Amino acid sequence: MAGHSVDRSGGRESGTRRWKALAVCLAAGFMALLDVSIVNVALPSVREGLHTTESELQWVLSGYALSFGLSLVPAGRLGDARGRRRVFMVGLALFTVASAACGAAQSSLWLVIARLVQGMGGGLISPQISALIQQMFSGRERARAFGMFGTVVGVSTAVGPLLGGLLIQAAGATEGWRWVFYVNLPLGIALLILGGRLLPDTPSAATGRARKAQSLDPVGVVLLGAAVVTVLLPFVQAQQWKGDAKWLLLIVAAVLMTLFVRWESRCSRRSTEPLIALSLFRIRSYWLGCLLILFHFAGFTSIFFVTTLYLQSGLHFSALEAGIAITPFALGSGATAGLGGRHVLQYGRSLVAWGLGMTAVGLAGTVVTAHEVSGRDTGWFLMLPLLLAGLGSGLVISPNQTLTLAQVPVSRGGSAGGVLQTGQRIGASVGIAGVGSVFFMRLNSGNGSPDAWSDAYQHGLVFSVAFVLVALAAALCDIWTARSDGGRRGPRRPSPVSPEQLR
Repeated sequence: MAGHSVDRSGGRESGTRRWKALAVCLAAGFMALLDVSIVNVALPSVREGLHTTESELQWVLSGYALSFGLSLVPAGRLGDARGRRRVFMVGLALFTVASAACGAAQSSLWLVIARLVQGMGGGLISPQISALIQQMFSGRERARAFGMFGTVVGVSTAVGPLLGGLLIQAAGATEGWRWVFYVNLPLGIALLILGGRLLPDTPSAATGRARKAQSLDPVGVVLLGAAVVTVLLPFVQAQQWKGDAKWLLLIVAAVLMTLFVRWESRCSRRSTEPLIALSLFRIRSYWLGCLLILFHFAGFTSIFFVTTLYLQSGLHFSALEAGIAITPFALGSGATAGLGGRHVLQYGRSLVAWGLGMTAVGLAGTVVTAHEVSGRDTGWFLMLPLLLAGLGSGLVISPNQTLTLAQVPVSRGGSAGGVLQTGQRIGASVGIAGVGSVFFMRLNSGNGSPDAWSDAYQHGLVFSVAFVLVALAAALCDIWTARSDGGRRGPRRPSPVSPEQLR
């Protein structure tokens, strides 16, 4: 059963082994997700040390999130088919080696390429975590485990700026940014040793069905990747590519996405395993959860990019000071993430909606604060609305993960979790690219004056708030649709959908 350990010793030792294996998964997830945000405070140092352009800075962040996101779905499929422990270990080794390459970078191009490889390693790791949780736990234990994972997701993303600031403060502004990457090496090596001993095998990996599923649908991978890249390019290159012709790429992206959906449908009709099982999107809670988390990540991850640039380059905060100013978001997210995981079965999607509402109000508060407060005091006054936004975000990630995957069969846990986390990473990429584009556009029009920094920051944050409001609309849609279908207030405990129903 999914709720029992695969360790055959049984009893209390078996339960202990499960939680130890979970600790390895969470530590690896923390390390991979930390690199989404820890680099933010290092950007001014990277810009000075490697003479990077604005678009290259965005690619350092968006490129990682992009390759991370595009690796998730095929990695989930690969883990389901050939063993989650094996894919987890390969991803962890790749991530660790790429971290060393990032730290040793001698040019912007070198760093961007190394970040792309690093993101690929992180993308191999992440879907195995959610799939292993589904494999090792069930019921309330599974909700608790996902609650812990949600805490890791929220805290790792938000605590990155503080940890990065501490590393740069200790190692020096000139070369300190390199240690933002080198810090992964000892942890990565330790987790490789522990993972080999503690992580369970995947029982379904040896079945005939899993062996048939080993084809990773390369056409689907290329079409999906091309669609996402063409969405990102006009935003990331907005300042470098003059004129309006670049926005025609959005039409190209729509065409590519249409071709992707048709190709996946064709694979399903021919009994060929598609990259994404489109039948999963027949489950309302699943597709709405994926849509919700995409826009939530577009909103809240983008604030770290523009906030750290505003504080360090606009208000002349040190990397450590900028990290401290953003820390309340991490504290708030960590405080409520576990709470959300424990109570998600009681309150359902309503809990997520309340969290999104708090996040939107908190981010709107940062816009008001930046408008009303001037000078270096702005950074410290931002701490209160960021705390509120963090408290709300902690109620979103873990409960949404539990609710979105509740009706997905364990046999599809890796690929379904991969799609969900792909939404997170693509959302982060689009958010950073879109909000960053608005930020730099306003900044350049003001010639870099102090007022221009504040104006650019406010306009960028307005877009962040808009993303979160779209996520809130998705949550409310799920709640209202459930009630119109005869759902009642309180816990909704959907029964898992069988693999046969998803064929």
